[in-house]
Amino acid sequence: MKIKNYFNKNRTLFSILLFILGLSLFLLLTARLDPDYFWHIKAGEYMFNNGILKKDVFSWIVNGKYWMSHEWLFEVIIYGFKLLFGQVHMLIYVFICILTLLLIIFFGNRDDYLKNIPFTLFWMVLSLILVVYMQVRPHLISFCFVGITIWFLYDLYKNANSKKIYLLPFISILWANIHGGSSNLSYLFCLIFLIGGLFSFRTSKVEAIRINKKQIKKYLVVMVLCMFGVCLNAHGFKLFIYPYTNMMDSVMINNISEWQPTTLNNPQHYLYFGLLLLIGFILLFSKKKILFIDLILLGVSSFLGLKSIRFWGYTYIIMSFVIFKYIEKRKYDRGTNLSVCLVALVFIGFFIININSTFNNLNKYSLNEDVVSIIRKESPKRLYNFYDYGGELIYNDILVFIDGRADLYSKYNYEDYLNISMLQGDYVKLIEKYNFDYFLVNDKYPINTYLKYNYNYEELYTKDGVVLYKKID
Repeated sequence: MKIKNYFNKNRTLFSILLFILGLSLFLLLTARLDPDYFWHIKAGEYMFNNGILKKDVFSWIVNGKYWMSHEWLFEVIIYGFKLLFGQVHMLIYVFICILTLLLIIFFGNRDDYLKNIPFTLFWMVLSLILVVYMQVRPHLISFCFVGITIWFLYDLYKNANSKKIYLLPFISILWANIHGGSSNLSYLFCLIFLIGGLFSFRTSKVEAIRINKKQIKKYLVVMVLCMFGVCLNAHGFKLFIYPYTNMMDSVMINNISEWQPTTLNNPQHYLYFGLLLLIGFILLFSKKKILFIDLILLGVSSFLGLKSIRFWGYTYIIMSFVIFKYIEKRKYDRGTNLSVCLVALVFIGFFIININSTFNNLNKYSLNEDVVSIIRKESPKRLYNFYDYGGELIYNDILVFIDGRADLYSKYNYEDYLNISMLQGDYVKLIEKYNFDYFLVNDKYPINTYLKYNYNYEELYTKDGVVLYKKID
């Protein structure tokens, strides 16, 4: 009887949780295989058996060079997932991450989410902007860390006695070892809330509320502890400055697709601009005054999202803790719970119908067993390979010229790779410089045309856009 009464009292909560489950399963159907997965899993296997890598062991060109393995813990974790769950580990990882993220966002805003269920469902569906990240990569864990960070910092902003913020230094340690490249956000967001809380003013539309000394002290202490926490990793202080030096690498930033800026020239980017317009519309026409800290968070998240498409998810997550304050409470709420449950069941049903195709897509590799077998048999010493094939070659224990670790190759051969692949600059001298004995290329790139009509190279394999050439002595 008590269970029944509890359910009746909290039926809206349970319907929303069912919706989150259904939405998570639906988002899981968009999961896809990323070329970086392969070197991540191989690095995890190596470190599981031999300890943390600090020098490259997967490339013939930079072998033994220092490698900032800032995602080492993620790699060990994902390898552990593979040992436990086999090939289905990719689906399990993505599902756990996206479900955890949506739950963090919901419980961090529970009261606001429950005051207007239709808008809550609409906003949650906008999480489809996250589909560009549905890959087995550490970014999904970083999203969860961003959600927790904003939740705890906001909790202190609203309540000077909140103690949740003291968990953030421990989060920063985990963050630094799982996805160190973005772990600086742990202390930067502390600084943002601290600065935003130092002002006190009121205009016709914007209001700044000054925080008290107790809150200032907590933000400062936790910020410093998070800075120390980021340094508690296998690379020490080097990781602390790594995100900033990495962002100054123009060659890498200009050529890696996920680092490209958000522009109106690309129709696929309209989804992000639509999200910003929606947020701006809600804030502008809300009857409530806009908190200054909320404007700062919108400005910071928009700047990141416009600077690089890899930060779109941050805007959605951060603004999930902002936007609901400006939504009016729904006066009448009849039949909502049933509607929510029905939509959730539709999501779940769609997942059941399509999960096999998603799983099969996650097991479709760019390089099939035939070309891998040929390469192993030929045993190249100085293989030139297409960037996206590097991860799969590493996965098959074949030394590479380049792979998805662009930050490692940037100061050695990355620019040369670009010139060779696109036949730019003095590419002939570059080919002679590295003295490649084999070439594994994509037939859509200019380098393939050069090799195809050059009598110094013999074609050994071609299928599905993958071409293997051997240099004739």
